[in-house]
Amino acid sequence: MTLKERVENAIAKVRPGLQMDGGDIELVDVAEAEKVVRVRLKGACFGCPMSVMTLKGFVEQTIKAEVPEISEVRIA
Repeated sequence: MTLKERVENAIAKVRPGLQMDGGDIELVDVAEAEKVVRVRLKGACFGCPMSVMTLKGFVEQTIKAEVPEISEVRIA
């Protein structure tokens, strides 16, 4: 399984939680050399004042737990 596929699987695990609050997430890019994931928050998550907390406290933690070689998740 490629790094991108593993990241996509991790995102699939956080997606239901975001969708329950009217949001969603889209994988934009996996920069393999930098080990950075770029995502786009959609729906209610886009522009939400809590989006940084959601990104770092929920999305990034889940992705890093599933794909430990990822160093950071950023909003694209």
